[in-house]
Amino acid sequence: MLNSALGLKGAFTAPHQAATQAGLGVLAEGGSAIEAMVAAAAAVAVAYPHMNGIGGDGFWLVKRPGAAPVGIFAGGQAAGLATPDWYRAQGHAAAIPARGPLAALTVPGSVGGWGAALSLCDRPMPLSRLLAPAIELARQGIAVTGNQADCTAEKAPRLQDVPGFADIYMPGGAAPARGSRMRQAALGATLEQIARSGTEDYYRGEIAATHGAFLEAAGSPLRAADLAAYRPEQVAPLSVETSQGRLWNMTPPTQGIASLMILALFDRLGVTGAEGFAHLHGLIEATKQAFIKRNAELGDGARAQDWLAAAELDAMAARIDPARALPWPYEPKEGDTIWMGAADADGTVVSFIQSVFWEFGSGLTCPETGVVFQNRGAAFSLAGGPNGLAPGKRPFHTLNPAMAELSDGRILSYGTMGGEGQPQTQAAVFSRYAMFGQGLQQAVTAPRWLLGKTWGDDTTTLKLEDRFDPALVDALKAAGHQVEMIPGFSDLAGHAGAVVLHPKGLREAASDPRADGAALAL
Repeated sequence: MLNSALGLKGAFTAPHQAATQAGLGVLAEGGSAIEAMVAAAAAVAVAYPHMNGIGGDGFWLVKRPGAAPVGIFAGGQAAGLATPDWYRAQGHAAAIPARGPLAALTVPGSVGGWGAALSLCDRPMPLSRLLAPAIELARQGIAVTGNQADCTAEKAPRLQDVPGFADIYMPGGAAPARGSRMRQAALGATLEQIARSGTEDYYRGEIAATHGAFLEAAGSPLRAADLAAYRPEQVAPLSVETSQGRLWNMTPPTQGIASLMILALFDRLGVTGAEGFAHLHGLIEATKQAFIKRNAELGDGARAQDWLAAAELDAMAARIDPARALPWPYEPKEGDTIWMGAADADGTVVSFIQSVFWEFGSGLTCPETGVVFQNRGAAFSLAGGPNGLAPGKRPFHTLNPAMAELSDGRILSYGTMGGEGQPQTQAAVFSRYAMFGQGLQQAVTAPRWLLGKTWGDDTTTLKLEDRFDPALVDALKAAGHQVEMIPGFSDLAGHAGAVVLHPKGLREAASDPRADGAALAL
């Protein structure tokens, strides 16, 4: 039985053990949760390259003792050239390509977010220290995980011919084997440049100049001017009060609003126990109501906090049938990512998420820097609407880091990868731990479900891990849910994690046995 990690000075969880080690090392030297997270963000970009990287976006929630959380929105805007007319001129009138240079149309924001987060520290550790673990991993090589090996083999047909990709991620022309060594020398040199010159270099320095020339030559609409125009944004997170305490999540155009709505709607159903029909059916039906609203109205600039007004939530909850499933074909949102959490000795707690959207993003890889550019802009619509493509606009994001202050004073930082599944897995973990009293690690390990599509799966069924009670599965089918069984501990169910700062000083962390990570504490 996997148990949560307990400590009194700090705790860290990540979906790859190298990132956990990098973060915990900073905490052990007296660094803050923010500094530890920057170290881990760089390390996981090297160690888990199919799930995230410095060519993608990132989002932060940072909560200091006695203060409301601060959000950092480090998602990049669409290129100045990126218009529906520009894509029609390239032969794409219906949809933006998901891979290749035309898919790389939004500025990577994550590195800028590192800088913005460190600006919250009075005297941050030097970047040379924080990025040292990642640089060593890139130079000396990573041991390829089975997750990366399988993902590369599955996605190779659409990625192997994208400029720059195969040279790094398919050495010898084939997907790497599990346990093989993979060096990323160019990425290591880029991280060294950031360590020397600061995160600004990525947008307005040598790295920016290199990327601007490469992107233009490759046929992407991104230019050096788009990089130079980028700034991360400090935001007040969305929040909602529930019977368990106050919950926070990221602002639009992320789906943080959906995560908050699901839990606020479920709170109104009065469910009293975990793991039964009322628990799963209630959360699944709350998910449907939240996704209907999200799909119709969420876009850059949406006034999503208004959606959390009590009257609006009451009306949505009233649409949930406690006995029958709402029929559910819908347009799913894809995406892959990593989530990490930290708590330090001073009581600061961080919830952080970083992504390149699909596995390996656009696949477009700069040979001089080793950076794979995200395909987050492929989420834009060429037909208009709330998520319609326009220069300078930010696309819909599946990414959403979660945090809560429970009524008894516990601070809970939690999240997952999994695109469309992120709000659902967050709801599973939160409800089990905060509403029904399960242990933190138990809440993460327990069997999970997924309504719809994620991690490359094409169906919109209700997927249940095969560890659920067969009687519960039968009850869900009888209520009208279109059930599909998936293996236990499936990647489809996400790679979740959680960190808790207890009122009397205990730090606790849990990791997901579905991933390659670790939860450690000091």
